[in-house]
Amino acid sequence: METPKRRRSTTRARLLTGAQEVFAERGFHGASVEDICERAGFTRGAFYSNFASKDELALALFQSTTDRLLEQIAALLPELADQPDSMLDAVLNVLEEAGPDQRQWHLISTEFTLHALRDPAAAKAWIEQRAAFRNSLTELVETLVEGNDLKMSVRPDQFVRLVIALHEGARAQSLLEPKDVPPGSLERTFLPLVLNATLN
Repeated sequence: METPKRRRSTTRARLLTGAQEVFAERGFHGASVEDICERAGFTRGAFYSNFASKDELALALFQSTTDRLLEQIAALLPELADQPDSMLDAVLNVLEEAGPDQRQWHLISTEFTLHALRDPAAAKAWIEQRAAFRNSLTELVETLVEGNDLKMSVRPDQFVRLVIALHEGARAQSLLEPKDVPPGSLERTFLPLVLNATLN
């Protein structure tokens, strides 16, 4: 028999899945709470018992996505902790394996960023969440560097910011020009150069 806690978790997961689909199809502002509930198979009551607003739902969607990525990346450490180049290649593989979701993720994150630029409360929450994600990645980079007795010519957090900027910019180009910029091609060409240039 399903417990109330398990039932609530299942409801949240279905709402997140429905939101990802509807946000990508209709846009963050174009998607209504009713649209999301209909896609997930729930009522407005189920929505508001789990989320206070669309903003909170979107942030929960981002959190679940980044948590999953961090878990996958952290799982690579035991085997590749002493191989920075191989670790980078494995991380890029993780990102590419999320291929079917890349378009949806890009649409949603870009629209929410625009929303945050116009809404101070959304901006504050979005900045805090992205900072937490970067901090987790920075800790992984520091673990790799320290474990291999290496030093970086730039701060690890700056390196992480550059990696994210390159990945997000490359993803936009790949979605628009997949033939000229195959997914992952820019990252695989330039990130090893950046990594090697920053390691001593």
